[in-house]
Amino acid sequence: MEKKDTIIIGAGLVGSLLSIYLSKRGYNVKIYERRSDMRKEKLTAGRSINLALSDRGIKALEEVGIMEEIKKIAIPMHGRYIHNADGSTAYQPYGNDGQFINSVSRGELNKMLMNLAEKNGTEIFFQHKYAGFEFEKNIVVVQKENSPRNLAYKADLVFGTDGAYSAARHQCQTQFDRFQYQQYYIDCGYKELTIPAGPNGEFLIEKNALHIWPRGNYMLIALPNIDGSFTCTLFFPFEGEASFAALNTKEKVRSFFEKNLPDTIKLIPDLENDFFNNPTSSLVTVKCFPWVRDDKFALIGDAAHAIVPFFGQGMNCGFEDCRVLNSLIDTHNDDWNLILQQYQTLRKPDGDAIAELALNNFVEMRDKVGDPKFLLQKKIETAFSKKHPGKWIPAYAQVTFSPQIRYSEALQNSIRQEKIMQQVMAMENIEAVWGSEVVEEKMLELLNSI
Repeated sequence: MEKKDTIIIGAGLVGSLLSIYLSKRGYNVKIYERRSDMRKEKLTAGRSINLALSDRGIKALEEVGIMEEIKKIAIPMHGRYIHNADGSTAYQPYGNDGQFINSVSRGELNKMLMNLAEKNGTEIFFQHKYAGFEFEKNIVVVQKENSPRNLAYKADLVFGTDGAYSAARHQCQTQFDRFQYQQYYIDCGYKELTIPAGPNGEFLIEKNALHIWPRGNYMLIALPNIDGSFTCTLFFPFEGEASFAALNTKEKVRSFFEKNLPDTIKLIPDLENDFFNNPTSSLVTVKCFPWVRDDKFALIGDAAHAIVPFFGQGMNCGFEDCRVLNSLIDTHNDDWNLILQQYQTLRKPDGDAIAELALNNFVEMRDKVGDPKFLLQKKIETAFSKKHPGKWIPAYAQVTFSPQIRYSEALQNSIRQEKIMQQVMAMENIEAVWGSEVVEEKMLELLNSI
């Protein structure tokens, strides 16, 4: 079958990876990106949120043969390093031995994917803003910066990969019949702070971990960078006693950190400047439907299913979209009507599921990781899983380390497992008997009944 002329809207992570998949298949791919080329500019601090690349994303990168390149900018994180309010610390490994997630800079990863896209034959046009797709004529309209008129390009296939505030999706809202759209903002925003590298480029805190300062209704996290620094993200309420609105002077910021996050004071020398110079950004969940139209148009990644970052799955989910779509090209022999319909059927439930899982994990990271009862529950689950791996995989491991399990399956499994654990944690004297055969038998019994 003749390979289609393909236009991708957005040169972000998902758009760049999708272009590599399609270019490798011989498709003629062009990307139109409204921003300027980040490879030619100094990246602006303040909006990055370092990314946690895990097995779903890795599988997609391996499939197109570029994971070895990506490893050059990735740092393994083998667990959570918890900084408690009383000054104590605790380490919580992820999954089983040998399982880890990877800290990667969003900007550096994006630049690398753009380079690899161009190397594989994709053309990228910067400062070209999407202005619409004339479906009946297969014409994509873009507006070039500083140009007096719009430009029109023929395309057989169009993919909207332009993020949570997608212009491609906005057109769907106005032109698709019965297009459903929902957005939900949590009451916390985020702000980027920086722990610089030590004098000789050394890491000032544990390198191979995701650091969390959980404080109930807010938290600070820190992920390592290859230059020895850490990108920190403060997830904080917009309003209230402890909030962005309340911390409106440098003196209040320093006083708040000295009281509530004292061990970060010496680590973040530019605290006040970072706090007031870096933007405060919101966190949105987006659900919509339909994602596709006929055999010619689809939304992918955040454009279809934006989620909050608390399970580290936004990028991984978008990369998995690309991998699933690629497998369907083989299954349906380039019949794009069948490909797009099945892509939507498969991925819509998974997009909705990971959105719910991510919101739930926010509560876990912010409120529970320092709670002794929660930690005991995780210890029981881990021990049971090691003894009965075919019967129990912890929810985090299902999402992060088990790409063979769909997000929608992981959500249902996690609901079932949480019902079981609530009964287990209610057992008399559970703190003393948690490792006993009595608890193991109780879990086996509940697995059969719930």
